[in-house]
Amino acid sequence: MPGKSWSEALPPMNARQSATSAQLRRDVTHLAGAIGDRNLFAMSKLTEAANYLESRFREIGFTPVRQAVPARMGTGHNLEVEIRGANRPEEIVVVGAHYDSVFGCPGANDNATRTAALLALAASFAGSPPDRTLRFVAFVNEEPPFFQSGEMGSRVYAKRCRERGDRITAMLSLETLGCYSDLDGSQKYPFPVGLFYPSKGNFVGFVGNLGSRSLVRRVVASFRKGAHFPSQGAALPSWLPGIGWSDHESFWVEGYPAVMVTDTATFRYHHYHLVSDTPDKIDYDRCARVVVGMRDVIADLCSAD
Repeated sequence: MPGKSWSEALPPMNARQSATSAQLRRDVTHLAGAIGDRNLFAMSKLTEAANYLESRFREIGFTPVRQAVPARMGTGHNLEVEIRGANRPEEIVVVGAHYDSVFGCPGANDNATRTAALLALAASFAGSPPDRTLRFVAFVNEEPPFFQSGEMGSRVYAKRCRERGDRITAMLSLETLGCYSDLDGSQKYPFPVGLFYPSKGNFVGFVGNLGSRSLVRRVVASFRKGAHFPSQGAALPSWLPGIGWSDHESFWVEGYPAVMVTDTATFRYHHYHLVSDTPDKIDYDRCARVVVGMRDVIADLCSAD
């Protein structure tokens, strides 16, 4: 991977990072605390979460568009906001995150951290059109039993993009982003990946399939250029466990390059898909450092080459 992962002590939080940390905490606390378990098994809570996201997008200055996602248990909705590109509007960068939680789980890290990150990133681009068109999308139905099925929100979205002929040049899938540890042995991997990567779970990971390796390298290089935060990148066969476990896989299916941005979820986070995945478990400051760093990555992807 290009560049070098940050290995020194983290610098003091700046004002932008501190403000982002506070906003992430507010959004995660509302989604995983006030609302909690949100999926088609708890339709009223899923609807409440969608309404909250819609109101937050409007508060930021966007008019979100709902896309119906029919499923055997009911109809959920993707939420999309778009900033049309100033110079290359036909080329599109998508930043996405799902907002449903697995059944019976409040979903603070999986998935409220990524949803809060999506809102924070959208807010950072409000009123500043980039060269390429930029979309922020909150997906429904990522969790089982819809995962990697035709009823998955991102599958429906990516398929419709392909049918319309959308020229998506990059997709970033925000995954769990709230767990970090400086302890040796805190990071696990699917075999044999661990032979090549660190044992401390203090980094953010950028993961793609072999077809997205150029995008992975660009994202890692851009993040390392400006963010003083540990990072690791990998372009790996999609059949390895965990490599395709989120909404980026839906874009691979349609032939689009896509990268997952993650704290590695179940390979690090002990509360993954458990009732103990609550807002108090989240490292908001380190999550904010990642989010602020990702703002520059997205700006780079949206700039004319």
